[in-house]
Amino acid sequence: MHSRLALCSLVLAAVGLAAQDTLVPGDNLVTLGIPKIPASLAKSVEKYTQFKSAAFSSWHPTKREMLVSTRAADTAQVHILRAPGGKLEQLTDFPDATSSASFEPIAGKYFVYQKSTGGNERYQNYRFDMDAKKSTLLTDGMSRNSTGGFSRSGKQMVYSSTRRNGKDADLYLVSPEDPKTNRLLLEVDGGGWGALGWSPDDKHILLQQYVSINESYLWELDVASAKKTLLTPKSSPPVSYQSARYSKFGKGIFLTTDKDSEFQRLAYYDLGTKTYTFLSSHIPWDIEQFHVSYDGQTLAFVANEAGVGTLHLFDLLNYKELPTPKLPAGSVAGVKWHRNNKDLAFHLLSNRAPVDVYSLDAITGKVEQWTKSEGGDPSFSEPELIKWKSFDGKEITGFLYAPNKKFTGKRPVIVNIHGGPESQFRPTYLARNNYYLNEMGIAILFPNVRGSDGFGKTFLQLDNGFKREDSYKDINALFDWIEKRPDLDAQRIMVTGGSYGGYMTLAVASNYPERIRCAVDIVGISNFVTFLKNTESYRQDLRRAEYGDERDPKMAAFMEKTAPLNNAHKMTKPMFIIQGKNDPRVPWTEAEQMVATLKKTKTPVWYLLANDEGHGFAKKKNADYQFYATIVFIQEHLLK
Repeated sequence: MHSRLALCSLVLAAVGLAAQDTLVPGDNLVTLGIPKIPASLAKSVEKYTQFKSAAFSSWHPTKREMLVSTRAADTAQVHILRAPGGKLEQLTDFPDATSSASFEPIAGKYFVYQKSTGGNERYQNYRFDMDAKKSTLLTDGMSRNSTGGFSRSGKQMVYSSTRRNGKDADLYLVSPEDPKTNRLLLEVDGGGWGALGWSPDDKHILLQQYVSINESYLWELDVASAKKTLLTPKSSPPVSYQSARYSKFGKGIFLTTDKDSEFQRLAYYDLGTKTYTFLSSHIPWDIEQFHVSYDGQTLAFVANEAGVGTLHLFDLLNYKELPTPKLPAGSVAGVKWHRNNKDLAFHLLSNRAPVDVYSLDAITGKVEQWTKSEGGDPSFSEPELIKWKSFDGKEITGFLYAPNKKFTGKRPVIVNIHGGPESQFRPTYLARNNYYLNEMGIAILFPNVRGSDGFGKTFLQLDNGFKREDSYKDINALFDWIEKRPDLDAQRIMVTGGSYGGYMTLAVASNYPERIRCAVDIVGISNFVTFLKNTESYRQDLRRAEYGDERDPKMAAFMEKTAPLNNAHKMTKPMFIIQGKNDPRVPWTEAEQMVATLKKTKTPVWYLLANDEGHGFAKKKNADYQFYATIVFIQEHLLK
C-alpha cells in the first residue's frame, strides 16, 4: 500500500499540482482551451498508466543473455537480462528513449544503440561498453542515421545517414571501436536507402532502395569498389521487396516479395541462376519478418494471418515446413536466433497484457518467458472481427472492443483510425485505452479502411492520389453499420487517430460532422500541400508516392480542395488537437494552422503542444497528461 501511495505521489509531482487539487501541465507542455483537470483523476486512472512492456533487442553472441527494451522512469531504455525471469539490469539512462540495441557479434564486449533528442528522429548511433558502462557517440550528432548492421567479422558496421545534404540516405562504414574510421561508402539519391546485411565473406552488402510500400528494389554493393548492382530489375507493375538476407554460403538470398502475388511471400533467390523458389505460397497472407539460423539449417518466419502474427519454422536442409510450435496465445513479432542455433527469441503481443519477451527451444519445443510486464488483466476485452460493405461494395473490416459488461444499454463509440496510411490495426494490448472500456463504458472500434496493409497490394493502393476521399467514405459506411448494431449508440460517436489517422479524423470531422459528437486529432496532417512542403526533405518523395505530388498543378488543386484546413468551416463539433513541437514527419505547423482556423470559425477547440516531443508523446509524464485531458474532453463532449 505504501508503495502505491508513493507511486501516485510521484505521478502527481511529475505532472504538477495547483492549489493541491488541480493538475497542471509540465514545463514543456503548452495548452489552449483545456480546462482545469482534477488532481483526483490521476489517482483514479493509475491502474491504466503504470503499465510496462518489454521488447527483445539482441542476444549476447556467446552467453544465453539478451538485451531488452523497457521503460525506466519516463522512457524506454536498454536493459540486460541474464536468465529467463531474471532481474532486469538497466544500462542506459537518458531523458529520451533509446532503441535498436545490438551486441557486436563476436564477444559481446559492447553494443550499438540509437537515440534522438526530443522526438526529432535525428537518430544517432552510440557504442556502449559493457565493462566501462560508458557510451561513445559514433555519428555526427546532427543528421538522421540508421543502425545498419555488423559485418560477419564484427569489425565494421554499415549504416545510412543524411549528413551529406539532409535529404539522401548515403551509406557509411565505421569500426565502432574507433569512431574516427567513419567514412562515406556510397552516395545515393533518395531517402529510402538502407543496408539489409553482409555476405558471409564480408565482401558485399545487400541494399534496399525503398520507393513506396508497393515499389522497392534490392541491390548488391561491392565493398571494395563501392559499385552497386541491381538484383531486382524494374517492372510494370512495380514489385515490392521487403526483408532480405544472404544464405549461409552467400550463393543466394532469402527475401520477401509480392512478385507475382497479392501478398508478400517468402522466397529464395539464386544469385547464379537468377531464379526464385517460393517457400510460403501455401499461406495466403503477408510474410512480414524472418530470420535464418546461423548454421543455415532452420528459417523462422512470421505470417500476418488476419492480423495475428503466427510463427512458422522451415527446414532448409529438406526444404519443408516443420510442425507449428505450441506457443502461448498471442501475436508473435521480432524473431531472432541465438548463435547456439536452437534458441529463438521473440516478443508476444496479447489483448490482455503488455508485450513480453519469450524464447523457444527449437529442438525440445520448450517455451520460456523472459520478462513479466506490468499492467495486464485477464478481464480486459477481447476484440470482435467486424465487416461492412462500403459505398462501392468493397468489404472493409475492423476490430470492435466491447466495454465492460457492467455497462448496459447502447454504448457510445470511439472510432480510432490507424496511421500510415499503409499500416494495419491488429489486435493488441490497448494500454490506457482500457480505461475507456472498463471505467467509462465506451466501445472502441478500430477500422482497417482501404489503403491498409495486410489485405493484398491491390487493396493497399485503393486510396492513393485522387482516390483519397474513398477512404473517408469507408468511415461513413461504418457509421451506417454502427446504426444497425443494437449495442452501440450511433448518436454518440467520437473519431480519433494519430498521424495519417489524425488526417482522417480531420477529414471525417469536415465531411460528416452530423455523424459525430467530437474528435481528437493527434499529430495529424491538415493540408497535404503544406505538409509535403514542410516535412523533412528525406521524407518528401516517399510520401508523394502515396499522397500525390503537390508540384503537379492538378494534384495540388485536388489537395487544396479536399484539405481539412480549407474545409474547417464545416467542422461544427468540438475538436482536441495534440502535437509534438519537434515532429519531423508531420510538422507542428500543421496543427498550428488548424487550431488558428478553428478559432476563427468559432469551433470549440482544445490544443496540447509538447515542446520536447515529436511524432506522438514518448515521455510518460507527457503521455499521462494527454490521457487525463482526453478523459475530460470525452466526459464533456461525448458522454454528456
